[in-house]
Amino acid sequence: MIEKATFAGGCFWCMVKPFDSWDGIHKVTSGYMGGHLENPTYEDVKKGNSGHLEVVEIQFDPTIFSYDQLLEIFWQQIDPTDGGGQFQDRGESYTSAIFVHSEEQKIQAEKSKELLAASGKFSKPILTPIRDAKVFFEAEDYHQDYYKKSPKHYKEDRAQSGRDEFLSKNWNE
Repeated sequence: MIEKATFAGGCFWCMVKPFDSWDGIHKVTSGYMGGHLENPTYEDVKKGNSGHLEVVEIQFDPTIFSYDQLLEIFWQQIDPTDGGGQFQDRGESYTSAIFVHSEEQKIQAEKSKELLAASGKFSKPILTPIRDAKVFFEAEDYHQDYYKKSPKHYKEDRAQSGRDEFLSKNWNE
């Protein structure tokens, strides 16, 4: 049985690779969720008037790779204390969120957020919201698997954004 998990962690280009090469992960797709506009384009979302966040939708087999494991990877890709975007990418469309597809996912996500808050890893509050999943709109083809299609630009963008430095400092201690 294949389930879905959906995470917003800033630029979706940077959120595909961490999930993409594990046994039990069938597909990671860049897209948009959470807004009011039907069939948003990248330009609509980037302008910030669609209400959508850039997200990755992960299709996974929970008997091989658990939702808790996905949550652990997710937290380690973001700054959960930043409510205004992620790293150099600012604005609502780049904010972090966990979109849950079931009551079970909601319980697991809330528990993981509580554990992170209680861990003392961050001195500021954990601001990443847990939201009900809405309609997923797949991003344009040129956004899919960007790290594979444009590895040089992907690596440069990650380095310039401040993401890699933050993750190294806060998660790879």
